[in-house]
Amino acid sequence: MLSKMDDYPIHQTSEPVAHPATSDRHVYDRYWFNGFQDDGAFYFGIGAALYPNLEIMDCALSLVVDGEQHAFHGSRRAPTEPTDLSVGPWRLEIQEPMKRLRVVLDDNETGIAGELQWIARTANIEEGHQLARRRVGRMEATRFNQFGHWEGEIRYEGKTLRIDPARVRGTKDRSWGIRPVGDPAPPGAPPSQPGGIFFLWAPLHWEDRCTHMGVFEDAFGVPWHFDGMVCPVYDDPNQIPGTEDPGTRMLAGGEHHLQFVPGTRRASSAEIVLITQEGEREEVQLEPVLCFRMKGIGYMHPEWGHGRWKGELAIGGEKWRCDEVDENALQNVHIQQVMMARSGDRRGIGVLEQIHLGPHARYGFKGLVGA
Repeated sequence: MLSKMDDYPIHQTSEPVAHPATSDRHVYDRYWFNGFQDDGAFYFGIGAALYPNLEIMDCALSLVVDGEQHAFHGSRRAPTEPTDLSVGPWRLEIQEPMKRLRVVLDDNETGIAGELQWIARTANIEEGHQLARRRVGRMEATRFNQFGHWEGEIRYEGKTLRIDPARVRGTKDRSWGIRPVGDPAPPGAPPSQPGGIFFLWAPLHWEDRCTHMGVFEDAFGVPWHFDGMVCPVYDDPNQIPGTEDPGTRMLAGGEHHLQFVPGTRRASSAEIVLITQEGEREEVQLEPVLCFRMKGIGYMHPEWGHGRWKGELAIGGEKWRCDEVDENALQNVHIQQVMMARSGDRRGIGVLEQIHLGPHARYGFKGLVGA
């Protein structure tokens, strides 16, 4: 099956580009974005992914504003042309690879629509290759990030939310590889070791730079994957020196110290420590101002979970009050919180993504969810 990309010298196997190098059903290729206003008044998340061995593409756009979360979901049979990034009324337009793109959601029956232009603030930053050798929930992926601004509008329930690039910042996240998606496969024998995940991910915008720290840990609090970097920022995307920036400084390590809302696994405050390769330590305090449930863009959603067959084309919309969700329901545990950041005299804003499932000795977690 040929595609437009086969005209470029980018092949990694003897097959056409559209053919994955593995038959694993959990192969995926994902776009993910967030955006948030500088006062924490709103947050939106966008996700889309192709699952070539399942022949499914899905997408979502979700907004938290005025104490409510609104969500658009879409799913379709995967297109035969991998550069076709559309699902019904939703589409992603790559205007200049690694620098400029546009997300459009045309008016549709859910009442959620909009047009959003991505404006890069940094070059792209490759995280380390992720590999988790778990029998259940195996993950093997490459991920890269970029910091930027958004411009445009989001429409919902007859209202229009203006997205001002001077005030609305965000993160682009691209990843691909293998991770659990789609309907569950036959389980086989019961796992011999308890499952679980402890993940923190903290991209932060500052006036003069961007910082990032992400970590996976096992049930004993031992990190099995870490990423961290300090990135130069640019007022004009044309000043960005290339796909990657030689001025990006990778961190040697990081620490986290979390306080939790009683009875939950949602942080009520946090401190992270960024450790440079020279051994310098920077303490960053984080205070939450808004919580986004990642189920709004499909993560652990009981109906619109990633890679599930919904038919040739399906769309749906929903909303809920943020203060009425069951904090410890499985579909509500994966979150991003908009965080006001402080480091000495510096002030910043960003997010802290959390998913804590299963035991974690350091924070006293014992069951799958809950305190």
